[in-house]
Amino acid sequence: MMFVMAAVMEGPLADLSSWKPDECSIAKAMDIIGTRSAVLILREAYYGTTRFDGFAARVGITDAAVAGQLRKLTDAGLLAKQPYREEGKRTRHEYVLTDMGRDLLPAVLALMQWGDTYLQPGPAPLLLVEEPSGSPVRVRVRSDAGNEVALEELGVRLNPEYARTVRHRSASKASKSG
Repeated sequence: MMFVMAAVMEGPLADLSSWKPDECSIAKAMDIIGTRSAVLILREAYYGTTRFDGFAARVGITDAAVAGQLRKLTDAGLLAKQPYREEGKRTRHEYVLTDMGRDLLPAVLALMQWGDTYLQPGPAPLLLVEEPSGSPVRVRVRSDAGNEVALEELGVRLNPEYARTVRHRSASKASKSG
């Protein structure tokens, strides 16, 4: 017997065929970071890489691809450009993580953790640890109450604040067209 493990879709979301995820946050995030090179550039930024040549060498893609991804991640607000100048050379830019970029860390670490578990033929090549204590670090889904939440315990419901915003936008459009 096979059991279906899925999130609990609540309210109007329970009937999957009755709604479309038009404003899906996952789709919007993937529009920005949905390429291998974008995620690997973020990995390098988390590891401390800040300069164009470092990203190009460590990610192993063409200079044009690095330039395009750095521009996209900067335009999206995940990285910020900061000028620097080496003695006798022209001013160049470093790329540093913004708060928005730093907030993506759990997603990137979750990908790493998943790859370590399911794609590595042996032990994980790197260990994530809390620097001061050396204690292992793992990404987990937890509620604000601190409880670990399994997929089948995850409830998905329409955010009332979002619903009010959508209704307000619709009412504004209707009054402008009428």
